[in-house]
Amino acid sequence: MRLTAISLFTGGMGLDLGFERAGFVIKAVVEKDKRAVETIHGNRPDVPVFWDDLKEVTTEEILVAAGLAVGEATVVLGAPPCEPFSTAGKRNGFHDGRADAVKEFIKVIREAQPHFFVMEEVPGFLHAAKKHISFYERVKMDSAKLEEELRLGSAFEEIMQEFQGLGYALSFDPKEPKRCVLNAADYGVPQKRKRFILIGTREEVAVPLPKATHASPSSPEVAQGKKKAWRTLRDALAGLDQSQQEVLEFSPIWKKYLQHVQPGGCWRDLPPDLQKQALGGAYDDPDNTLTKGLKGGRTGFLRRLAWDQPAPTLVDRPTTKACCMGHPDDWQRTLSVQEYARLQGFPDSWVFSGDVSTRYRLIGQATPVGLAEAVARTIKLALAELSA
Repeated sequence: MRLTAISLFTGGMGLDLGFERAGFVIKAVVEKDKRAVETIHGNRPDVPVFWDDLKEVTTEEILVAAGLAVGEATVVLGAPPCEPFSTAGKRNGFHDGRADAVKEFIKVIREAQPHFFVMEEVPGFLHAAKKHISFYERVKMDSAKLEEELRLGSAFEEIMQEFQGLGYALSFDPKEPKRCVLNAADYGVPQKRKRFILIGTREEVAVPLPKATHASPSSPEVAQGKKKAWRTLRDALAGLDQSQQEVLEFSPIWKKYLQHVQPGGCWRDLPPDLQKQALGGAYDDPDNTLTKGLKGGRTGFLRRLAWDQPAPTLVDRPTTKACCMGHPDDWQRTLSVQEYARLQGFPDSWVFSGDVSTRYRLIGQATPVGLAEAVARTIKLALAELSA
């Protein structure tokens, strides 16, 4: 059977590359970001691309460009914008217009009728409320008296009802929703990046999520030889040409603090008298009984990565205050664009369009290629079993 894929919300093509490695052919793409479109054209010039918002493109147009009829596509792929649900951004739930992207994705599936579909989202998608309020507002309220729109998971439940209405068997168990959240490190990606993965199939039996192949080095599975140890930053960056690195340097004030931080450490390595100064409003003052313990560990602040661990989740910009991506050896700089790409699984030959900040964004927003490949191979196995 010819393995074909239609890609929506494609970005830098991380999800697509994973499926290509498993033998799928990307037949058409819909992407509205100019730099992402340039990236797609530059690396896959023969793939038809719609440079537009998905709601402005009809399913018929997509199928014609792909050379496929209704029901012929093997899989429709999509990673709708995650900002409405991400803990790293401003969450506005369903009141954020970008949340409509998930419904547009569902519309294409309903109309194109692929054999399978795959959607990737941030884990916060599970807890998305129709109307967002801040964590600090929420802890002050009686959860039993919250309006339905404010209840955690209210938006997610509505979206899942729409997916269930498609008539596809889903790799989702409402009794164990967190089983759909996969850690990329468990699939050989040198990065601890958790993502919600949903697989749908027209067949009666749901496709299972891929089985993890890697685990923490200290886990019993690794000790018993049942799984491989997580790949590390050192593994990922081995052999990378260090003369070709494009980086963002930290500000002078950050450098003042980062010189005190050891590889694998964060703001907690600072002398006590500098900790509060460095974190500002994010500092969890132990003497403040109203906020003590509510602000979490803040381990992403003034963080330097460790060579012998997987990287943390890559973000759009490595100098983000709460998600610092400091190099293990050189405390004056972030991970480079090329190091970012390695950690996401892109080949060194992959060319990203735009300035340095744009390239960080395209890479940081992508689906890890190794995780995508694991999902693709699971679908390929299901197809083989059907045709056996």
